[in-house]
Amino acid sequence: MPLIHRSNYCPPLFLQNGHIQSIYPTLFRKFDTGFYQRERIFTPDDDFLDIDWSKIGSNKLAIISHGLEGSSHRNYVVGMVKILNRNGWDALAWNYRSCSGEINRQLRFYNSGTIDDLEFVIQHAVKAGSYKEIVLIGFSMGGNLTLLYLGNKGCQVESKIVKSVVFSVPCDLKASTQELARFKNKIYMKRFLKTLHQKIKDKMKIMPNQINDDDYNLIKNFKDYDDRYTAPLHGFNNAEDYWKKCSSKQFIPEIKIPTLMVNASNDPFIADGCYPVNETSNSKYVYLEIPRSGGHVGFIQFNKDKSYWSEKRAIKFLKD
Repeated sequence: MPLIHRSNYCPPLFLQNGHIQSIYPTLFRKFDTGFYQRERIFTPDDDFLDIDWSKIGSNKLAIISHGLEGSSHRNYVVGMVKILNRNGWDALAWNYRSCSGEINRQLRFYNSGTIDDLEFVIQHAVKAGSYKEIVLIGFSMGGNLTLLYLGNKGCQVESKIVKSVVFSVPCDLKASTQELARFKNKIYMKRFLKTLHQKIKDKMKIMPNQINDDDYNLIKNFKDYDDRYTAPLHGFNNAEDYWKKCSSKQFIPEIKIPTLMVNASNDPFIADGCYPVNETSNSKYVYLEIPRSGGHVGFIQFNKDKSYWSEKRAIKFLKD
């Protein structure tokens, strides 16, 4: 579809910087998540996924996929859940393996290409409820996962899935990884590697002879981490092989449902390769919107109902 050249997102005057947009919500946007109804579902390989429901008795459902090292409790997920409920949708926010507060049972974790788990969640939702319509919403890694899933499914996608919306998508994993490795993004990289290290330690306790963190301090970026852990644990030859096979950009032409992709031009996490103008221009289904500001999963806006621009944008697209 044609590129949406003029986004109507206008950031607050003092919050236009991409880094500030990315960090501010984490520090200052808080939600109570006591309304969630948690369900644990068991995967075919004897592992589990924790999914959090927010139901209003609707026949429409939104399935939300979070970002790297996120969870269903992240502010951007909860904010989306709340506006969906207010606009007549049930919501299901699922947690990737190891992201719900408890380490998973299998040696594998999750990665940008674990569409088998997304498929499992979707089919569970189809069987569990009487939903006539389902939409997929993804943030960051969850956005890549959503596009990858839809592109792989093509015309064979579940018939109840009618639309999707994704934000801040690193659809070219190699380009995004290289961008995050730059000195200006050191604060984000250190945080990711710290939380990932803790999960390695947790897994060492239940699988002491299968995984270790020897010389973990030598890991400085995702290239190091993916070569050592992500690739071998998930059946890839190396980091480059993983990035190549799991980057959703190449699958955009195969997506066959209306999809909105929103990537801010000042997103510190993503590089030039993550703005797929050519791929979306040649697609009949995928719209690309590039606001001049928004940061990474930011899109801050101050409203009486406390919703952000990204949440209102998603609702508008789903209703159109």
